[in-house]
Amino acid sequence: MSTPERLIESTRELLWERGYVGTSPKAILERAGAGQGSMYHHFKGKHDLALAAIRRTAEELRATAEGVLAGPGTPYERIEAYLRRERDVLRGCPVGRLTMDPDVVASAELRAPVDETLDRIRERLAGIVEEGKEQGQFAPWLDGEEIAATILATVQGGYVLARASGSPAAFDTGVRGLLSLLASRSTTTDRPET
Repeated sequence: MSTPERLIESTRELLWERGYVGTSPKAILERAGAGQGSMYHHFKGKHDLALAAIRRTAEELRATAEGVLAGPGTPYERIEAYLRRERDVLRGCPVGRLTMDPDVVASAELRAPVDETLDRIRERLAGIVEEGKEQGQFAPWLDGEEIAATILATVQGGYVLARASGSPAAFDTGVRGLLSLLASRSTTTDRPET
């Protein structure tokens, strides 16, 4: 692996573990096994390197999500596969965690890949819900955008609850609850009272 690749991969890991503020250039260089000054030889500085790392992480997450959401099965089965896919739940979402980092949120440039990733996944999920409605699998009154937002909120909130409790069980419970709501909605013909 080239030095720039080692620097990007080390930064990705450190951002996931420590966030932007907690990731120092010294820690990046140590993790990458790179000499002092090599970061500045290949990148303008920490911000530039972090941007490359965040972009790579975001691209990887989008590709993983798309791989599951474009897979075989009914719309419900594809959403279920997305919710149940293998994750390192106790580490949290490598993209979602960046939304809690004040320096990332304050920087439009650093935040852009995060926003783009969450928006793309939400749009993809909304399309699958609409597809399920057309096929009669989901109740016709469900709003694809709202359900997609609920799915993302369940995933991101599930990470937080799992980390807080120290157990992936909290994540799994949220996923099972959402799936049971989606399944029950698909078998009901009457619109629920609001």
